[in-house]
Amino acid sequence: MTQTSESVTWLTQAAYDQLKAELDYLSGPARTEIAMKIAAAREEGDLRENGGYHAAKEEQGKQELRVRQLTQLLENAKVGTAPAASGEVAPGTLVTIAFDGDEDDTLEFLLASREYASDDFETYSPQSPLGSGVNGKKVGEDAQYELPNGKKATVRILAVKPFNG
Repeated sequence: MTQTSESVTWLTQAAYDQLKAELDYLSGPARTEIAMKIAAAREEGDLRENGGYHAAKEEQGKQELRVRQLTQLLENAKVGTAPAASGEVAPGTLVTIAFDGDEDDTLEFLLASREYASDDFETYSPQSPLGSGVNGKKVGEDAQYELPNGKKATVRILAVKPFNG
């Protein structure tokens, strides 16, 4: 999944199906489960000192926030295929970079929306400092981005390949 503009998010069919399934669960069975937890905690008595009730209400708030996020994301999603192998960094590509010209200090990451975060690899948004710095660059080119302390860092693009997730 990648963002192509501020409001449109590109998704593979698999990513769309996964997020849609999560939305269906959260807005259906999960809502019923949390309502039952709240009702059970409410029956325990005084709500001011009822930790179970407050925890369930907090969980409900987080769940409803996720439902809103997923609804907005899927409403603005464009389902398609991964970008072609062009050697240019673009949303939906796996990028390998070297830091400050040190070919041994490398990082491979997916340039995509945070929704695609995985334990298998780092994910950077195209709007992040690193993501915006490397976006549009080709293999062999250098890119600069701003660090949190305001200094600039330089990386070299070593490899770019489409993510087929």
